[in-house]
Amino acid sequence: MNAHRLVKEAQETELRAFTRRHFLKESAMGLGAVAMGALLGSCGLGGKTNNDILYDPVHPLLPKAPPFLGKAKSVIYLHMAGAPSQLELFDYKPELMKMDGQDCPQSLLAGKKFAFITGVPKMLGPQAKFAQHGQSRAWVSDNLPHFSTMVDDVSFLKAVSTDQFNHAPAQLLIHTGSPRLGRPSMGSWATYGLGTENQNLPGFVVLTSGGSFPDAGKSIWGSGFLPSVYQGVQCRSEGDPVLFIKDPHGMSRDLRKASIDAINASNEQEYAAYNDPEILSRISQYEMAYRMQISAPEVMNINDEPEYIHEMYGTQPGKSCFANNVLLARKLVEKGVRYVQLFDWGWDAHGDGPNNSLNIGLKNKCRSIDKPITALLLDLKQRGLLEETLVVWGGEFGRTPMMENRNGVQNPYNGRDHHTDAFTIWMAGGGIKKGFTHGETDEIGYSGISGKVDAFDIQATILNQLGFDHEKFTYPFQGRPFRLTDVAGKVIHDVIA
Repeated sequence: MNAHRLVKEAQETELRAFTRRHFLKESAMGLGAVAMGALLGSCGLGGKTNNDILYDPVHPLLPKAPPFLGKAKSVIYLHMAGAPSQLELFDYKPELMKMDGQDCPQSLLAGKKFAFITGVPKMLGPQAKFAQHGQSRAWVSDNLPHFSTMVDDVSFLKAVSTDQFNHAPAQLLIHTGSPRLGRPSMGSWATYGLGTENQNLPGFVVLTSGGSFPDAGKSIWGSGFLPSVYQGVQCRSEGDPVLFIKDPHGMSRDLRKASIDAINASNEQEYAAYNDPEILSRISQYEMAYRMQISAPEVMNINDEPEYIHEMYGTQPGKSCFANNVLLARKLVEKGVRYVQLFDWGWDAHGDGPNNSLNIGLKNKCRSIDKPITALLLDLKQRGLLEETLVVWGGEFGRTPMMENRNGVQNPYNGRDHHTDAFTIWMAGGGIKKGFTHGETDEIGYSGISGKVDAFDIQATILNQLGFDHEKFTYPFQGRPFRLTDVAGKVIHDVIA
């Protein structure tokens, strides 16, 4: 009985593929949708977009010219997963120190949602010392002594907000434009629109540190509904840069090439039968994987860097650490990779333990990134790459001006809860103003009072620097054009040079 059913299903599958009667019977709705799409298109719905002819399934990563001349050719996005406290880093609030230890005013609690705060918490003054630096007189705390020397190359966004107060949705919103799963990441959009300048390496590379993935998981660098060739490729700073990149024992380079040729010959036959462009993408991915076996180990090897570079970044060759990843990011953009995404886990500072405290955990995390991010800016600058490389640093939300009191009980260490109303992100290079601060928060750092921006505005600005109008940069999916910024976002022109 089961065998008979399997034979029948196989026959029906073959009929669907090769007979006109079954095709018409099962695709009536599809033909209707095609007709409706043609009618809507003839009416000009949505208008002409940037991306009418961008996707070439045979050569999906070939470099492409953007619709207008962008000042940035590549992006390095440094995401501190867990949300660093702006009040201990960049947003100096002496008035908050005067309120230290006082009961939080009800006006700051009424109608607000917090991840853990309940009852009436105590206000918490800044847990760091601040000073102004550079000609721009930007405020930076003593947690980042090296970075404070670079403030005249950076634009600070001091009044960033979000509507997500849990880590995973907030991370997804920052990087995919939606707090829910399924949307393409910003790196996928960038490589979809621009391709990459090195066909032997992925266009979008992801590096992680801190001992864990970000809360949103690998979906945060996924390609969503874009072709899979545009998803981020996770590489490692220790061991093989990509898992299984070496040929198995006993397999020669020629035998590997022959096996890929055989696989792709089968894929070509499948494409001839079904005309699915994703099959062509699969063919190009196999071929790129073969080329990566030679190129990736060379690019991902930091051992051949001069000693002064290792000292400058604070690298630890052979280990997995943020400093190694930052140096790799420089090497990757230097070799033509379009988008490099670094996630460093461990920036949650609730105060429920020493590693999650402002006085211990945050200071340790700052020590691990201070030299590397400073070195990255200096290194890109001295190589003439900073003006064409957009560097972005930030988290997914901010931290509250009051101390966290989980379940109504004060935590054993100084810490702050998640905060959606205000946090700081900075940008440098890629046509961004130098030594500039955009936006301001109130006297205790609770809410933005000028220059308010959100995730969509930051995404729109990044795309603008790459040469795209975020409102026209779309991809057709489920019957309508989708874009990274959904139906929101404005370019932050004040920070553009």
